[in-house]
Amino acid sequence: MTKNTEKKERKLQGVVVSDKMDKTRVVEVSSLKKHAKYQRYFKISKKFSAHDSQNQYKEGDAVIIRETRPMSRTKRWEIVGKIENKK
Repeated sequence: MTKNTEKKERKLQGVVVSDKMDKTRVVEVSSLKKHAKYQRYFKISKKFSAHDSQNQYKEGDAVIIRETRPMSRTKRWEIVGKIENKK
């Protein structure tokens, strides 16, 4: 009796805030959260260390990251691609 236990892939959108490490980028993901009592929205930001195998993403790039296996102590995400601005 085996079950196919596939998890849905987690993907987030963020901005590269640091590209100083080799094959690692720090991506800041921002979202809005509603206060339970005061019904106001406020901004929440969280930083993730993401794997960039070819060192191709630079600071300020909007990217999509996805959850993956642990690659180091802090790195559990990898960069999937860049978001192009449509203007």
